[in-house]
Amino acid sequence: MKKIVRNLMLLSVATTMFTACSKESDVAVIQAIFSVSDSKQVYFSRGNLQYNPKKNIWRFAKHQFDIVGKDNKNISKKYRGWIDLFGWGTSGYNGKNPYMTSSNHSDYGDGETNYDWGVYNKISNGGNQTGQWRTLTHDEWKYLRYDRTNADALYATAMVNGVNGCIFLPDNWTLPDGLTFTSGVANDYSSEYYKTVNNYSAKKWAKMEANGAVFLPAAGYRYGAEVFDVGSDGHYWSISAFDDYGAYCLRFYSGYVGVSSDDRDCGISVRLVQDVE
Repeated sequence: MKKIVRNLMLLSVATTMFTACSKESDVAVIQAIFSVSDSKQVYFSRGNLQYNPKKNIWRFAKHQFDIVGKDNKNISKKYRGWIDLFGWGTSGYNGKNPYMTSSNHSDYGDGETNYDWGVYNKISNGGNQTGQWRTLTHDEWKYLRYDRTNADALYATAMVNGVNGCIFLPDNWTLPDGLTFTSGVANDYSSEYYKTVNNYSAKKWAKMEANGAVFLPAAGYRYGAEVFDVGSDGHYWSISAFDDYGAYCLRFYSGYVGVSSDDRDCGISVRLVQDVE
């Protein structure tokens, strides 16, 4: 009996040591490589960035298809829930706070490094240290969508677990057995058309994700405290300025995926990455 108890104690210690050695930042990345230039590759985070104003906590969504949706209308400094649509450069640096709703473009960030959400903040379930993540640039979104090898075969609009959005596949993609993937977009622009291109249950998507697929949900956008087009449009910030009023972003609808721009006061989604060393 003493020998059994001792072995159980050793097993418990070993398990604790293994857990302590596992980094949250490793768990938070999708372990698949995406080229964003001729010389740079990245890993994507496993979910969109979210923020709790009352607790001042940043986290990644639990699943890639998770969105806050219409509840972003509750945005305020004292809101106890989570938000995931942010004005440009609202990392918290220099008073540019993630709960800002100003309609003045000049109130927002200017592209300086600390305005990057991933550089300036600790992500609670993403390593919990500053400087571990970053936002893609305009040129990197553009390269991912248009310029990497076989780019047109590695993206698509889709429905995943009942949520509309856009899929990007890693550079070295292998389709899981028993599944299909159709690249490209739908023939029309409306929320019901996403599923006509690809439609995955949570179970099927788990297999896609295990092989490195990235899903960006169509989380809509926010102006002030009003939220629009949840499930219809997807907008994802870059860290690159467009002009004095706007910044570049990835934008998609059921029938389009491309690089565009939004006004800096527009609240949209953020998906962070880590550089492949």
